[in-house]
Amino acid sequence: MIALNYLPQTSLSSRNSWHREYSTTPPPSSRFAPYRQALNALAERTRTPLPSLVFSFAILHEITAIVPLIGFFYGARTLKAGDRLIASLPERIDDSELIAPGEGWMAAKGREWWREGTSWAERVGRRYGIFGFEKRDHGEQVGGPVKSAVAGGVSADVANAVVAYCLTKASMPARVGVSLYLSPAFSRQVVEPVRRAVIRVFQRQSK
Repeated sequence: MIALNYLPQTSLSSRNSWHREYSTTPPPSSRFAPYRQALNALAERTRTPLPSLVFSFAILHEITAIVPLIGFFYGARTLKAGDRLIASLPERIDDSELIAPGEGWMAAKGREWWREGTSWAERVGRRYGIFGFEKRDHGEQVGGPVKSAVAGGVSADVANAVVAYCLTKASMPARVGVSLYLSPAFSRQVVEPVRRAVIRVFQRQSK
């Protein structure tokens, strides 16, 4: 949606329309809503078009999630964190064991990320045939709710993936800060040149 609303009018007679379009806050996104105020302030301070800035932030936000996730996974594998983690866990983990009333915020958040990471590792593992899971056929649904793969000791790589997921989640504040800091430069050096190149292509095709 950002990209569709992003292309401005190119004729000289429509500069005011171009300015209005770039000055308008993009449609609200539930995912990036918490950062809307910071992005608005950053756009005003750096004089970067807001749609371009939001698009740049979205790209950088994904990059700063994927790169650490891969790095944490291979780091955990190198350090054999998955093997140690599985050895320290009981043979079976009940959902009731993951609920501890009165525990601190950090412990509760860690447990929440652990559950999310376990579900994520199994979904991705079954989709692509990694982490020790068999790849399922295209369109095949996994029956029933996603269960903990780590509890059954399916693969140390499952535990490595969950560790990487939790560490990536924990680094969220730093990732958001880096994404906000780099967004203006990324917009000027990558997004804007690509946008202008796309406009030139469409202009040539319309002649």
